[in-house]
Amino acid sequence: MKTLAMFVAMQASAIYVAAAIAQMQVPPPSEPTSPPPRATAPSQGAEKAVEGRVESVDPTRTEITLSDGTRLATPPGSVLRPGVVTAGMVVVASYREENGLKILTGLAVKDRGPATR
Repeated sequence: MKTLAMFVAMQASAIYVAAAIAQMQVPPPSEPTSPPPRATAPSQGAEKAVEGRVESVDPTRTEITLSDGTRLATPPGSVLRPGVVTAGMVVVASYREENGLKILTGLAVKDRGPATR
């Protein structure tokens, strides 16, 4: 149920996704499906989601760190647009794991933080 709530939050905030990641073409998420019988754990590369407050944005704009320590990297050749994602914002991110890195596949701003109110 929590995964479904995060999926709905990402869909509702989709307007921010286009502005958040430059040069990245991401197909819209498909409808959630039931896992196949006897599936126990997602395989490497399976898409996952996380919600958290941005602790920092790397100066190269290729990585963000959430307050829980989660590090999310942009796909190779992509960078975050300056000022679109800043420390203090609450984001919902979808990602896939590749070679031990969490590679962003989608990013939505849920709360722009106290500085923008």
